[in-house]
Amino acid sequence: MNNQVLLLGVLVGVANFLFRYLPLRLHARKNAPAMKRGTIGLLLDSIGIASICALLVVSSLPDILVHHDRLVPTLVGFGLLSITFYFTRSIVFSTLLSALGYGVTWKLLMMAAAT
Repeated sequence: MNNQVLLLGVLVGVANFLFRYLPLRLHARKNAPAMKRGTIGLLLDSIGIASICALLVVSSLPDILVHHDRLVPTLVGFGLLSITFYFTRSIVFSTLLSALGYGVTWKLLMMAAAT
């Protein structure tokens, strides 16, 4: 088995686990009385962001290994995805904003490299 495939599987598994586990752990610490949903509702809400992040890692890691210049735009997209979802809880808005952030960062880096 190729070591890169194994590394990719471990990275995706860890990211997916953390995006499912951390909301439950943070919710237990907050003890927010205003939230009426239970643990199952919180778990179901975190599945969307976990799947988007897992897809981001799976689809971008092989490309980053070949083209190292795409690492920064991917990190910007991942960061925007995480931050936007944390504040808005909208998977659609988070995904669109992270794609825009990736595209703008990539374009700016390409323009800077051309000059």
